[in-house]
Amino acid sequence: MNKSDMRREVIGTIVSDRMEKTVIVQVERLVKHQLYKKYIRRRSKYTAHDEANACRIGDRVLIAESRPISKTKKWRVRAIVEKAI
Repeated sequence: MNKSDMRREVIGTIVSDRMEKTVIVQVERLVKHQLYKKYIRRRSKYTAHDEANACRIGDRVLIAESRPISKTKKWRVRAIVEKAI
């Protein structure tokens, strides 16, 4: 198993596509509260590189961790899982 196989991949929803070749992806995950044992929704926003400018707001995309592309961009759009209506 080489290093490229170990990169993180997450699925999220695009919340902004205003920049050129860049999208902002919101990823939701469930975390169990230590004391109350209730599941809490946690959200993170990642800036991802979209080379083809194919993504639009509302699309579900698969993003993969990559080398730093700019100051804040460290993710790349691998695939569009589901197009927005």
